[in-house]
Amino acid sequence: EGYSKTERPLGGYAVLVGVFTVALSGILASTVTKSEDEAPELSWSDLLLLGVATHKLSRIVTKDLVTSPFRAPFVKFKKSAGAGEVEEEARGEGLQEAVGDLITCPYCIAPWLASALVFGFQRAPRTTRVLSGIFCITAASDFLNQLYAKAKD
Repeated sequence: EGYSKTERPLGGYAVLVGVFTVALSGILASTVTKSEDEAPELSWSDLLLLGVATHKLSRIVTKDLVTSPFRAPFVKFKKSAGAGEVEEEARGEGLQEAVGDLITCPYCIAPWLASALVFGFQRAPRTTRVLSGIFCITAASDFLNQLYAKAKD
């Protein structure tokens, strides 16, 4: 009943939550110390831009075939998932397995990436907009490629 020690790497998850909490607290503290005039406000268009960029980045980090060497110490290959993506699963135990779970789950990694993008936006809005724009354009291209492939079939 409940979680057994062999089901999930709860200790590893706790470490990751701790790391995320400390990093996010640092980000929030650094934005508080910045003067009101220096810190840009997030407009609706910025939120949309950062949201789509977060989505695309989460796919690149967790599923992209080309980024698989960076995930390799924590995951094992299961199968090709089409469109340049792979399906992998965490390997090992404890923290290694927890990191593997994190970096194979686009939903799990998204808050980490969104936090990094918002921090970047607060510190270097122009650069972050350009970078986010690249990932938004890539997401749009992916969508169009999928439509094209479906239209051909």
